[in-house]
Amino acid sequence: MYIPPQFEESRVGVLQEVIMRNPLGSLVTCSGDGIDANHLPFELVLRSGALGVLQAHVARNNPLWHEVAQGSEVLVIFRAQDAYISPQWYPSKQDFHQQVPTWNYRVVHAFGRVTFHDDAQYVRRVVAKLTKSNEATQPTPWKMTDSPKEYIDAMLKKIVGVEIEITRLVGKFKLGQDEEARDIRGAGDALVSRNEREIGLAMLECADNKDI
Repeated sequence: MYIPPQFEESRVGVLQEVIMRNPLGSLVTCSGDGIDANHLPFELVLRSGALGVLQAHVARNNPLWHEVAQGSEVLVIFRAQDAYISPQWYPSKQDFHQQVPTWNYRVVHAFGRVTFHDDAQYVRRVVAKLTKSNEATQPTPWKMTDSPKEYIDAMLKKIVGVEIEITRLVGKFKLGQDEEARDIRGAGDALVSRNEREIGLAMLECADNKDI
């Protein structure tokens, strides 16, 4: 990934936060059958002194866990909210008429080594953690015990666990850092007003930092 210096984000905690807030990752792999990508919800497990471990599961019928060798290096791409940026939102456009459209975004690339777990206890534990995390915002969170044990047991037999020990995190936050603070703020305000709040607020924070 090409990263101009002004767009580089290297703070591990910030990158981990993007992953946790945007858990649907694109798992990119390479095997004898070529390059492939699978889109999976991941749980980031933090471990002392390490970058973390990504845990997920795939359908047993998915050839991924047969085609990719244990311990292979893989890439998982996590993307936060992105947005089109109109030149009309830049105050400097009115002064100089030298602005063009662009697209802003925040992405994290997690590199690591993959292990597949065809193990009932591991799979149950991963599914339980994913469920707990994603049901936390519901008024009445669904639990695995809400369904008959026989049904859950049968469903778990249809999936295989995926674990990726992260070896490297790379972040690119393109938020208009190469623009004037007033232009970053103008675009950020426009996005917030359009209910694209996540990236709009990130741009406003970027503008505030540029003013310091």
